[in-house]
Amino acid sequence: MNIKLSRSAMLRGGLVLLLVGSITGCSTTTPPPPAEENVSFAYEEGVAGGVFVGTVEMKVKIVAVDTAKRKLTLMDANGDEFTTKVGPGVVNFDQVQANDMIDIIVTEELVISVSAEGTAVEEGSAGLVALAPKGAKPGGLIVGTIVVTAKVVAIDETNRTATLEFKDGTSKIIPVRKDLDLSQHKTGEQVVFQITEMIAISVEKTEESNK
Repeated sequence: MNIKLSRSAMLRGGLVLLLVGSITGCSTTTPPPPAEENVSFAYEEGVAGGVFVGTVEMKVKIVAVDTAKRKLTLMDANGDEFTTKVGPGVVNFDQVQANDMIDIIVTEELVISVSAEGTAVEEGSAGLVALAPKGAKPGGLIVGTIVVTAKVVAIDETNRTATLEFKDGTSKIIPVRKDLDLSQHKTGEQVVFQITEMIAISVEKTEESNK
């Protein structure tokens, strides 16, 4: 199982505080730098499960500000522009200027663990949205966590795969790491997936902002 953070998905998620509209065209304004992505996986040898962490950092440039209509025109690293309406919850909209950069950092953490059949695990989701207070630098933080479980319904020691069945009835065959002793595992075991996503948004002034 891999974490894959697409830039387009990250942009849609990261701008949940600023409702993205449609592409409007291109500009002669210099685009922001490309996104930076990093993925890592940590585990204890011989122990099922592990932790995936994926991070994407992306900058979006503000091309124009319509204060009356609370709208922004944004540009991504490809030079594409987006019409954006800013919700009333963003109380520091008056501080935003053309050529400011919106810095979006998306971090996804996936923790996988295996427990015995019948172990009680509470599935569900929880979230938090925090916006910068009035007078502070514009920005915000969004955090969401979801817990999902699946049952091991088949183990193929020859091909080193396990078949997982989720509560909605779907199933998935996943590869098993070479350091795991499959003879020590059995069907009926429970695999727990805890996924946490954090999106941090901030506005940065540039040398062009006040020109």
